[in-house]
Amino acid sequence: MLDIKAVRQDPQGISEALATRGFVFNVENFTTLDARRRQADIDSQSLLAERKSASKRIGVLVGEGMSVDDAKAEVSETLKKIATQIEALTEQAKQAQSELEELLLGAPNIPGKDVPTGVSEADNLEVLRWGEPKTFEFQVRDHVALGEGLQQLDGETAGKITGARFTVMYGGLARLHRALIQFMLDLHTQEHGYSEVYVPYIVNRESLIGTGQLPKFEEDLFKLSGDQGLYLSPTAEVPVTNIARDRIFEDAELGDSGLRFACHTPCFRSEAGSYGRDTRGMIRQHQFEKVELVRLVRALQSDEALEQLTCHAETVLQRLDLPYRKVVLCTGDLGFSATKTYDLEVWLPAQETYREISSCSSCGDYQARRMQARWRNPATGKPELMHTVNGSGLAVGRTLVAIMENYQRADGSISIPPILQPYMGGVNELGA
Repeated sequence: MLDIKAVRQDPQGISEALATRGFVFNVENFTTLDARRRQADIDSQSLLAERKSASKRIGVLVGEGMSVDDAKAEVSETLKKIATQIEALTEQAKQAQSELEELLLGAPNIPGKDVPTGVSEADNLEVLRWGEPKTFEFQVRDHVALGEGLQQLDGETAGKITGARFTVMYGGLARLHRALIQFMLDLHTQEHGYSEVYVPYIVNRESLIGTGQLPKFEEDLFKLSGDQGLYLSPTAEVPVTNIARDRIFEDAELGDSGLRFACHTPCFRSEAGSYGRDTRGMIRQHQFEKVELVRLVRALQSDEALEQLTCHAETVLQRLDLPYRKVVLCTGDLGFSATKTYDLEVWLPAQETYREISSCSSCGDYQARRMQARWRNPATGKPELMHTVNGSGLAVGRTLVAIMENYQRADGSISIPPILQPYMGGVNELGA
Protein backbone atom coordinates (compact mmCIF):
# COMPACT_ATOMS: atom_id res chain seq x y z
CA MET A 1 0.00 0.00 0.00
CA LEU A 2 1.19 3.50 -0.73
CA ASP A 3 2.55 5.56 2.16
CA ILE A 4 -0.27 7.98 3.04
CA LYS A 5 2.29 10.51 4.30
CA ALA A 6 4.01 10.52 0.92
CA VAL A 7 0.67 10.89 -0.86
CA ARG A 8 -0.27 13.83 1.38
CA GLN A 9 3.05 15.55 0.73
CA ASP A 10 2.84 15.29 -3.05
CA PRO A 11 -0.48 13.88 -4.32
CA GLN A 12 0.07 15.26 -7.81
CA GLY A 13 3.54 13.70 -8.05
CA ILE A 14 2.13 10.34 -6.94
CA SER A 15 -0.63 10.68 -9.53
CA GLU A 16 1.88 11.41 -12.29
CA ALA A 17 4.07 8.45 -11.29
CA LEU A 18 1.09 6.09 -11.32
CA ALA A 19 -0.04 7.51 -14.67
CA THR A 20 3.10 5.97 -16.23
CA ARG A 21 1.58 2.62 -15.27
CA GLY A 22 -1.71 3.53 -16.95
CA PHE A 23 -3.38 3.97 -13.56
CA VAL A 24 -5.53 7.01 -12.78
CA PHE A 25 -5.13 8.13 -9.18
CA ASN A 26 -7.98 10.42 -8.17
CA VAL A 27 -6.18 13.23 -6.34
CA GLU A 28 -9.37 15.19 -5.69
CA ASN A 29 -11.08 12.17 -4.14
CA PHE A 30 -8.06 11.45 -1.95
CA THR A 31 -7.77 15.06 -0.80
CA THR A 32 -11.49 15.30 -0.03
CA LEU A 33 -11.56 12.04 1.95
CA ASP A 34 -8.42 12.87 3.87
CA ALA A 35 -9.71 16.36 4.74
CA ARG A 36 -13.06 14.91 5.81
CA ARG A 37 -11.41 12.39 8.09
CA ARG A 38 -9.09 15.00 9.58
CA GLN A 39 -11.90 17.47 10.17
CA ALA A 40 -13.98 14.80 11.90
CA ASP A 41 -11.03 14.12 14.20
CA ILE A 42 -10.57 17.84 14.93
CA ASP A 43 -14.27 18.31 15.64
CA SER A 44 -14.28 15.23 17.90
CA GLN A 45 -11.36 16.60 19.91
CA SER A 46 -13.17 19.92 20.27
CA LEU A 47 -16.32 18.19 21.52
CA LEU A 48 -14.31 16.06 23.96
CA ALA A 49 -12.91 19.28 25.42
CA GLU A 50 -16.43 20.70 25.57
CA ARG A 51 -17.67 17.56 27.35
CA LYS A 52 -14.86 17.80 29.87
CA SER A 53 -15.76 21.43 30.52
CA ALA A 54 -19.46 20.55 30.92
CA SER A 55 -18.59 17.79 33.40
CA LYS A 56 -16.59 20.26 35.46
CA ARG A 57 -19.67 22.53 35.48
CA ILE A 58 -21.35 20.03 37.83
CA GLY A 59 -18.71 20.68 40.48
CA VAL A 60 -19.01 24.41 40.02
CA LEU A 61 -22.78 24.32 40.50
CA VAL A 62 -22.47 22.16 43.60
CA GLY A 63 -19.94 24.61 44.96
CA GLU A 64 -22.46 27.39 44.44
CA GLY A 65 -24.97 25.55 46.65
CA MET A 66 -26.91 23.44 44.16
CA SER A 67 -27.58 19.79 45.04
CA VAL A 68 -25.62 17.13 43.14
CA ASP A 69 -28.77 15.74 41.50
CA ASP A 70 -29.92 19.18 40.38
CA ALA A 71 -26.43 20.03 39.10
CA LYS A 72 -26.28 16.79 37.05
CA ALA A 73 -29.78 17.42 35.70
CA GLU A 74 -28.82 20.91 34.53
CA VAL A 75 -25.86 19.73 32.41
CA SER A 76 -27.28 16.33 31.39
CA GLU A 77 -28.90 17.57 28.21
CA THR A 78 -25.68 19.27 27.17
CA LEU A 79 -23.73 16.05 27.79
CA LYS A 80 -26.27 13.97 25.84
CA LYS A 81 -26.09 16.36 22.92
CA ILE A 82 -22.29 16.27 22.93
CA ALA A 83 -22.29 12.43 23.15
CA THR A 84 -24.62 12.22 20.13
CA GLN A 85 -22.40 14.59 18.14
CA ILE A 86 -19.23 12.68 19.08
CA GLU A 87 -20.85 9.40 18.00
CA ALA A 88 -21.82 10.90 14.65
CA LEU A 89 -18.33 12.34 14.08
CA THR A 90 -16.72 9.03 15.03
CA GLU A 91 -18.84 7.26 12.43
CA GLN A 92 -17.97 9.96 9.84
CA ALA A 93 -14.25 9.55 10.58
CA LYS A 94 -14.54 5.76 10.38
CA GLN A 95 -16.37 5.95 7.04
CA ALA A 96 -13.86 8.40 5.58
CA GLN A 97 -10.95 6.24 6.81
CA SER A 98 -12.53 3.14 5.27
CA GLU A 99 -12.95 4.86 1.90
CA LEU A 100 -9.42 6.22 2.12
CA GLU A 101 -7.99 2.76 2.78
CA GLU A 102 -10.04 1.32 -0.08
CA LEU A 103 -8.63 4.01 -2.38
CA LEU A 104 -5.05 3.29 -1.32
CA LEU A 105 -5.49 -0.51 -1.43
CA GLY A 106 -6.66 -0.16 -5.02
CA ALA A 107 -3.61 1.82 -6.11
CA PRO A 108 -0.54 -0.04 -7.45
CA ASN A 109 3.03 0.52 -6.34
CA ILE A 110 5.13 3.47 -7.52
CA PRO A 111 7.59 2.46 -10.28
CA GLY A 112 11.26 2.72 -9.36
CA LYS A 113 13.19 5.67 -10.76
CA ASP A 114 15.33 3.38 -12.93
CA VAL A 115 12.33 1.58 -14.48
CA PRO A 116 11.87 2.43 -18.17
CA THR A 117 8.68 4.27 -19.03
CA GLY A 118 6.40 2.42 -21.43
CA VAL A 119 2.90 1.27 -22.18
CA SER A 120 3.16 -2.47 -22.80
CA GLU A 121 5.56 -5.42 -23.02
CA ALA A 122 6.75 -4.01 -26.35
CA ASP A 123 8.49 -1.30 -24.33
CA ASN A 124 10.37 -3.66 -22.02
CA LEU A 125 14.14 -3.33 -22.10
CA GLU A 126 16.32 -6.35 -22.85
CA VAL A 127 19.45 -6.32 -20.69
CA LEU A 128 20.98 -9.76 -21.32
CA ARG A 129 20.92 -12.83 -23.53
CA TRP A 130 22.46 -16.11 -22.46
CA GLY A 131 23.07 -19.15 -24.67
CA GLU A 132 22.45 -19.67 -28.36
CA PRO A 133 19.19 -21.20 -29.61
CA LYS A 134 19.92 -24.62 -31.07
CA THR A 135 19.57 -25.22 -34.80
CA PHE A 136 17.59 -28.37 -35.58
CA GLU A 137 18.03 -30.42 -38.74
CA PHE A 138 14.47 -31.72 -38.60
CA GLN A 139 10.95 -30.38 -38.21
CA VAL A 140 10.65 -29.15 -34.65
CA ARG A 141 7.69 -30.44 -32.62
CA ASP A 142 6.05 -28.47 -29.83
CA HIS A 143 5.85 -29.93 -26.33
CA VAL A 144 2.30 -31.19 -26.84
CA ALA A 145 3.22 -33.22 -29.93
CA LEU A 146 6.30 -34.55 -28.14
CA GLY A 147 4.42 -35.48 -24.98
CA GLU A 148 1.56 -37.11 -26.84
CA GLY A 149 4.03 -38.95 -29.05
CA LEU A 150 5.60 -40.42 -25.93
CA GLN A 151 2.09 -41.15 -24.57
CA GLN A 152 3.11 -39.29 -21.43
CA LEU A 153 1.18 -36.01 -21.78
CA ASP A 154 -2.62 -36.17 -21.80
CA GLY A 155 -4.80 -33.08 -21.97
CA GLU A 156 -7.89 -35.00 -23.06
CA THR A 157 -8.07 -37.09 -19.90
CA ALA A 158 -7.40 -34.00 -17.77
CA GLY A 159 -10.29 -32.29 -19.53
CA LYS A 160 -12.53 -35.23 -18.66
CA ILE A 161 -11.42 -35.21 -15.03
CA THR A 162 -11.62 -31.45 -14.50
CA GLY A 163 -11.86 -29.28 -17.62
CA ALA A 164 -9.75 -27.15 -19.93
CA ARG A 165 -6.27 -25.93 -18.98
CA PHE A 166 -5.32 -28.97 -16.92
CA THR A 167 -2.85 -31.76 -17.73
CA VAL A 168 -2.16 -35.38 -16.82
CA MET A 169 1.45 -36.60 -17.06
CA TYR A 170 2.61 -40.20 -17.00
CA GLY A 171 5.81 -42.15 -16.48
CA GLY A 172 9.10 -40.49 -17.31
CA LEU A 173 7.57 -37.11 -17.98
CA ALA A 174 5.92 -37.02 -14.55
CA ARG A 175 9.23 -38.08 -13.03
CA LEU A 176 11.08 -35.37 -14.94
CA HIS A 177 8.61 -32.82 -13.61
CA ARG A 178 9.32 -34.03 -10.06
CA ALA A 179 13.07 -34.07 -10.72
CA LEU A 180 12.97 -30.42 -11.72
CA ILE A 181 11.33 -29.48 -8.43
CA GLN A 182 13.93 -31.34 -6.40
CA PHE A 183 16.81 -29.92 -8.44
CA MET A 184 15.58 -26.35 -7.98
CA LEU A 185 15.06 -26.77 -4.23
CA ASP A 186 18.49 -28.35 -3.77
CA LEU A 187 20.18 -25.59 -5.77
CA HIS A 188 18.52 -22.76 -3.88
CA THR A 189 18.88 -24.26 -0.41
CA GLN A 190 22.35 -25.80 -0.73
CA GLU A 191 24.08 -23.16 -2.87
CA HIS A 192 22.06 -19.95 -2.60
CA GLY A 193 21.34 -19.95 1.11
CA TYR A 194 17.53 -20.17 1.13
CA SER A 195 15.63 -21.95 3.87
CA GLU A 196 13.05 -24.38 2.55
CA VAL A 197 9.55 -23.77 3.86
CA TYR A 198 6.29 -25.66 3.48
CA VAL A 199 3.11 -23.57 3.54
CA PRO A 200 -0.67 -24.03 3.17
CA TYR A 201 -2.14 -24.21 -0.34
CA ILE A 202 -5.23 -22.37 0.91
CA VAL A 203 -4.97 -18.73 2.01
CA ASN A 204 -7.34 -16.28 3.64
CA ARG A 205 -8.45 -12.87 2.44
CA GLU A 206 -6.06 -11.00 4.73
CA SER A 207 -3.07 -12.80 3.19
CA LEU A 208 -4.16 -11.89 -0.34
CA ILE A 209 -4.69 -8.26 0.67
CA GLY A 210 -1.22 -8.31 2.22
CA THR A 211 0.55 -9.20 -1.03
CA GLY A 212 -1.74 -7.16 -3.29
CA GLN A 213 -3.93 -9.75 -5.04
CA LEU A 214 -6.98 -8.34 -3.27
CA PRO A 215 -9.14 -6.36 -3.49
CA LYS A 216 -8.34 -5.60 -7.13
CA PHE A 217 -7.82 -9.05 -8.70
CA GLU A 218 -10.50 -11.25 -7.17
CA GLU A 219 -11.62 -12.54 -10.58
CA ASP A 220 -8.18 -14.08 -11.10
CA LEU A 221 -8.56 -16.27 -8.01
CA PHE A 222 -10.32 -19.52 -7.18
CA LYS A 223 -12.48 -18.77 -4.13
CA LEU A 224 -13.70 -21.65 -2.01
CA SER A 225 -17.40 -21.94 -1.30
CA GLY A 226 -18.68 -21.04 2.14
CA ASP A 227 -18.29 -18.03 4.39
CA GLN A 228 -14.70 -18.52 5.53
CA GLY A 229 -13.17 -16.16 2.95
CA LEU A 230 -10.65 -18.76 1.77
CA TYR A 231 -8.96 -19.07 -1.63
CA LEU A 232 -6.63 -21.46 -3.43
CA SER A 233 -3.19 -19.85 -3.41
CA PRO A 234 -2.35 -18.23 -6.78
CA THR A 235 1.40 -18.27 -6.02
CA ALA A 236 3.64 -19.28 -3.12
CA GLU A 237 4.54 -15.60 -2.84
CA VAL A 238 1.28 -15.14 -0.92
CA PRO A 239 1.66 -17.62 1.97
CA VAL A 240 5.45 -17.30 2.21
CA THR A 241 5.53 -13.48 2.32
CA ASN A 242 2.70 -13.50 4.85
CA ILE A 243 4.94 -15.39 7.26
CA ALA A 244 6.05 -11.87 8.21
CA ARG A 245 2.53 -10.40 8.59
CA ASP A 246 1.93 -8.58 11.89
CA ARG A 247 5.44 -9.38 13.08
CA ILE A 248 8.40 -7.34 14.27
CA PHE A 249 11.72 -9.13 13.64
CA GLU A 250 14.71 -8.30 15.77
CA ASP A 251 17.77 -7.25 13.81
CA ALA A 252 19.66 -10.41 14.77
CA GLU A 253 16.91 -12.57 13.25
CA LEU A 254 17.57 -11.07 9.83
CA GLY A 255 21.28 -11.88 9.78
CA ASP A 256 23.50 -10.01 7.34
CA SER A 257 21.21 -10.20 4.30
CA GLY A 258 17.66 -10.69 5.59
CA LEU A 259 15.47 -13.78 5.45
CA ARG A 260 15.53 -16.12 2.43
CA PHE A 261 12.78 -18.65 1.81
CA ALA A 262 12.42 -21.23 -0.98
CA CYS A 263 9.10 -22.98 -1.36
CA HIS A 264 7.56 -25.46 -3.76
CA THR A 265 3.79 -25.26 -4.12
CA PRO A 266 1.09 -25.76 -6.70
CA CYS A 267 -0.48 -22.51 -7.89
CA PHE A 268 -4.09 -22.00 -8.91
CA ARG A 269 -5.25 -19.21 -11.23
CA SER A 270 -8.51 -18.67 -13.05
CA GLU A 271 -6.63 -16.96 -15.94
CA ALA A 272 -9.50 -14.48 -16.27
CA GLY A 273 -9.07 -12.37 -19.36
CA SER A 274 -6.66 -14.83 -21.01
CA TYR A 275 -9.17 -17.00 -22.82
CA GLY A 276 -8.04 -17.71 -26.34
CA ARG A 277 -4.38 -17.31 -25.36
CA ASP A 278 -2.05 -20.30 -25.03
CA THR A 279 -4.89 -22.78 -25.05
CA ARG A 280 -2.62 -25.57 -26.31
CA GLY A 281 -0.52 -27.44 -23.79
CA MET A 282 1.11 -26.38 -20.55
CA ILE A 283 2.04 -22.73 -21.06
CA ARG A 284 -1.03 -21.26 -19.35
CA GLN A 285 -2.80 -23.58 -16.92
CA HIS A 286 -5.25 -23.25 -14.06
CA GLN A 287 -2.97 -25.45 -11.91
CA PHE A 288 0.80 -25.40 -12.15
CA GLU A 289 3.89 -25.79 -9.96
CA LYS A 290 6.52 -23.27 -8.98
CA VAL A 291 9.57 -23.10 -6.79
CA GLU A 292 9.22 -19.61 -5.33
CA LEU A 293 11.99 -17.49 -3.85
CA VAL A 294 11.13 -14.82 -1.26
CA ARG A 295 13.46 -12.35 0.42
CA LEU A 296 12.53 -10.22 3.46
CA VAL A 297 15.17 -7.55 3.92
CA ARG A 298 16.02 -4.15 5.37
CA ALA A 299 15.20 -1.18 3.14
CA LEU A 300 18.82 -0.52 2.13
CA GLN A 301 19.24 -4.15 1.01
CA SER A 302 16.31 -4.47 -1.38
CA ASP A 303 18.08 -3.41 -4.59
CA GLU A 304 20.91 -5.88 -4.01
CA ALA A 305 18.43 -8.59 -2.98
CA LEU A 306 16.55 -8.23 -6.28
CA GLU A 307 19.76 -8.58 -8.29
CA GLN A 308 20.83 -11.62 -6.27
CA LEU A 309 17.45 -13.35 -6.43
CA THR A 310 17.26 -12.80 -10.20
CA CYS A 311 20.75 -14.24 -10.56
CA HIS A 312 19.68 -17.30 -8.54
CA ALA A 313 16.74 -17.88 -10.89
CA GLU A 314 19.05 -17.45 -13.90
CA THR A 315 21.37 -20.10 -12.48
CA VAL A 316 18.63 -22.71 -12.90
CA LEU A 317 18.40 -21.93 -16.61
CA GLN A 318 22.17 -21.92 -17.00
CA ARG A 319 22.61 -25.28 -15.25
CA LEU A 320 19.93 -26.70 -17.56
CA ASP A 321 21.68 -25.08 -20.54
CA LEU A 322 18.49 -23.39 -21.71
CA PRO A 323 18.91 -20.19 -23.78
CA TYR A 324 17.13 -17.24 -22.24
CA ARG A 325 16.99 -13.48 -22.12
CA LYS A 326 16.48 -11.03 -19.26
CA VAL A 327 14.32 -7.95 -19.62
CA VAL A 328 13.45 -5.05 -17.33
CA LEU A 329 9.70 -4.47 -17.39
CA CYS A 330 8.54 -0.99 -18.32
CA THR A 331 6.14 0.98 -16.12
CA GLY A 332 3.10 -0.13 -18.12
CA ASP A 333 3.93 -3.83 -17.76
CA LEU A 334 4.80 -3.94 -14.06
CA GLY A 335 2.86 -6.20 -11.73
CA PHE A 336 0.53 -4.49 -9.27
CA SER A 337 2.77 -4.69 -6.18
CA ALA A 338 6.14 -4.37 -7.91
CA THR A 339 8.35 -1.32 -8.02
CA LYS A 340 10.84 -3.05 -10.36
CA THR A 341 10.73 -6.39 -12.17
CA TYR A 342 13.10 -8.52 -14.23
CA ASP A 343 11.44 -11.11 -16.46
CA LEU A 344 13.43 -14.16 -17.53
CA GLU A 345 12.24 -15.52 -20.86
CA VAL A 346 13.31 -18.95 -22.07
CA TRP A 347 13.70 -19.87 -25.74
CA LEU A 348 10.98 -22.19 -27.10
CA PRO A 349 12.00 -23.62 -30.49
CA ALA A 350 8.47 -24.55 -31.59
CA GLN A 351 7.31 -20.96 -31.14
CA GLU A 352 10.63 -19.49 -32.27
CA THR A 353 10.45 -16.93 -29.50
CA TYR A 354 11.31 -16.29 -25.87
CA ARG A 355 8.54 -16.88 -23.33
CA GLU A 356 8.38 -15.78 -19.69
CA ILE A 357 9.52 -18.40 -17.22
CA SER A 358 10.17 -16.20 -14.18
CA SER A 359 9.30 -12.74 -12.88
CA CYS A 360 11.60 -11.41 -10.17
CA SER A 361 10.29 -8.32 -8.41
CA SER A 362 11.14 -5.87 -5.69
CA CYS A 363 8.04 -4.53 -3.95
CA GLY A 364 9.84 -2.08 -1.67
CA ASP A 365 7.79 -1.49 1.47
CA TYR A 366 4.47 -1.71 -0.43
CA GLN A 367 3.52 -5.24 0.70
CA ALA A 368 5.09 -4.78 4.13
CA ARG A 369 2.88 -1.77 4.82
CA ARG A 370 -0.22 -3.79 3.94
CA MET A 371 0.97 -6.67 6.13
CA GLN A 372 2.65 -4.61 8.87
CA ALA A 373 5.81 -6.68 8.41
CA ARG A 374 8.55 -4.90 10.32
CA TRP A 375 12.02 -5.18 11.83
CA ARG A 376 13.47 -3.31 14.81
CA ASN A 377 16.29 -0.97 13.86
CA PRO A 378 18.88 -1.29 16.67
CA ALA A 379 20.15 2.22 15.95
CA THR A 380 16.80 3.75 16.92
CA GLY A 381 15.08 0.95 18.79
CA LYS A 382 12.02 1.57 16.63
CA PRO A 383 10.21 -0.78 14.20
CA GLU A 384 10.62 -0.08 10.48
CA LEU A 385 8.88 -1.60 7.47
CA MET A 386 10.72 -4.42 5.75
CA HIS A 387 11.20 -4.63 1.99
CA THR A 388 9.95 -7.70 0.13
CA VAL A 389 11.48 -9.34 -2.95
CA ASN A 390 10.13 -12.39 -4.74
CA GLY A 391 10.50 -14.42 -7.91
CA SER A 392 10.01 -17.82 -9.51
CA GLY A 393 13.04 -20.00 -9.37
CA LEU A 394 11.47 -21.35 -11.65
CA ALA A 395 7.97 -22.06 -12.96
CA VAL A 396 8.23 -25.86 -13.16
CA GLY A 397 5.76 -26.55 -15.97
CA ARG A 398 7.28 -23.99 -18.31
CA THR A 399 10.76 -25.29 -17.50
CA LEU A 400 9.56 -28.77 -18.43
CA VAL A 401 8.17 -27.40 -21.70
CA ALA A 402 11.50 -25.71 -22.44
CA ILE A 403 13.46 -28.92 -21.80
CA MET A 404 11.14 -30.99 -23.96
CA GLU A 405 11.44 -28.62 -26.90
CA ASN A 406 15.13 -27.74 -26.60
CA TYR A 407 16.28 -31.31 -25.93
CA GLN A 408 14.10 -33.08 -28.51
CA ARG A 409 15.51 -35.49 -31.09
CA ALA A 410 14.40 -36.27 -34.62
CA ASP A 411 12.71 -39.52 -33.54
CA GLY A 412 10.58 -37.73 -30.94
CA SER A 413 12.65 -38.80 -27.95
CA ILE A 414 13.93 -36.26 -25.44
CA SER A 415 17.41 -36.11 -23.91
CA ILE A 416 17.61 -35.46 -20.18
CA PRO A 417 19.93 -32.54 -19.24
CA PRO A 418 23.01 -33.97 -17.49
CA ILE A 419 22.31 -31.99 -14.29
CA LEU A 420 18.95 -33.77 -13.93
CA GLN A 421 20.07 -37.31 -14.64
CA PRO A 422 20.97 -38.10 -10.99
CA TYR A 423 17.43 -37.03 -10.05
CA MET A 424 16.10 -39.44 -12.70
CA GLY A 425 17.95 -42.45 -11.29
CA GLY A 426 20.49 -42.26 -14.11
CA VAL A 427 17.89 -42.21 -16.92
CA ASN A 428 19.27 -40.04 -19.74
CA GLU A 429 16.35 -39.92 -22.15
CA LEU A 430 12.61 -40.19 -22.53
CA GLY A 431 12.44 -42.76 -25.33
CA ALA A 432 10.14 -42.55 -28.32
